[in-house]
Amino acid sequence: MAYAATAGDLSAAARAAPGVLALQRALVWLVGAAGAIVFIEPSPYEIVTLLATVTFFATGLRLRLVLIPLLLLLVLLNVGYTISAIPLLEQSEVASWIATSWYMAVTVVFFAMVISEDTTARLDMLRRGLVVGAMIAALSAIAGYFNLVPGGRDLLTLYERARGTFKDPNVLGAFLILPALFCLQSAVSDRLGKAFRNVIAFGIMALAILLAFSRAAWGGLVLTSAFMLALMVLTSRTNAQRSRIIIMTIVAAVLGLALIAVLLSFDPIAEMFKQRASFDQSYDEGRFGRFGRHILGAEMALDLPFGIGPLQFHRFFPEDTHNSYLNAFMSGGWLSGVCYPALVFTTVIMGFRHIFVRVPWQRAYLAVFSAFIGTVGESFVIDTDHWRHFWMMLGAMWGMIAAAQVHKLKADEASSA
Repeated sequence: MAYAATAGDLSAAARAAPGVLALQRALVWLVGAAGAIVFIEPSPYEIVTLLATVTFFATGLRLRLVLIPLLLLLVLLNVGYTISAIPLLEQSEVASWIATSWYMAVTVVFFAMVISEDTTARLDMLRRGLVVGAMIAALSAIAGYFNLVPGGRDLLTLYERARGTFKDPNVLGAFLILPALFCLQSAVSDRLGKAFRNVIAFGIMALAILLAFSRAAWGGLVLTSAFMLALMVLTSRTNAQRSRIIIMTIVAAVLGLALIAVLLSFDPIAEMFKQRASFDQSYDEGRFGRFGRHILGAEMALDLPFGIGPLQFHRFFPEDTHNSYLNAFMSGGWLSGVCYPALVFTTVIMGFRHIFVRVPWQRAYLAVFSAFIGTVGESFVIDTDHWRHFWMMLGAMWGMIAAAQVHKLKADEASSA
């Protein structure tokens, strides 16, 4: 209720009744928070997202012209998946996979439409919700790893790795990156009290990521943090802002290294860290290792216009693809194999083009874009195509890009008036 409609946000949403506007923003917060609890099916995230979708369509939501390519690519992607799955639909897991893929596509369009209006306020509510959800997931993961709650270690860990409220430690680590970036932004740029609170929150999330023992999440947090901070320096309006960001970044790096050094003094953590940090894992090496499968799968894809269908790769190889781009070819044939990277890298290219666009939500944009880039890179070594937060970020990216175009148009009209 406290948010004023800013330039670029003026729309049906901004003109809605105050009660409706407050309900919409509250649902955006709830969707963000629910994204951290996905260890059961259907998860609270699915239920809340469905509720939010129905509510938004009932209270006002529109599809902007700029979102049509997004909608088209998502439909073609899932048409490819569905065609390849037709001979396999009697298998319940394949039918469920197809339904989930279509559902994820709907959530992308939903987030894009939602974020394209009332952008500043809704992004802020999404950020707040994600941070709350991330704290729940991170604290659960830490409590489970250190056995701080009765029975927590069995429920909240997997293979001696923290997983918290997720089924997989890798997904926990990946999910925490975006909320951690939001906290890091505040830590290096906000006033002292707020910055200190976010330093604590960032430390808790970083600890959970460390205890998830996911190499991709470790690298993702470091690289996306560095990328985002570099963008913040480049887009800062004053030298004082740049200096503060640089100084606080150095302080945060020193504190982070000190925390890691302390944790590695514990033998169980040090042993698992050494094991997971190794680049010569047995499942990565050899003809049928992770990267060998990528090559062999790519050769198969060239000869299979309709692919082999969802969840069938492990019938030919010891494990799944662990590569979302290859999985698109395998699961949906050439149609999906072309549309998936087209969708992802079109978003990346458009994202880079909007980095320096001055909009009220630029800071949030830099965090989401950085986390999205990290997941795009991670998709080369792991299957991310059903990660809920990935599709959330994809939709948010398109929503912010659509809103930025409206904002720029209004600014041009105002300057020429």
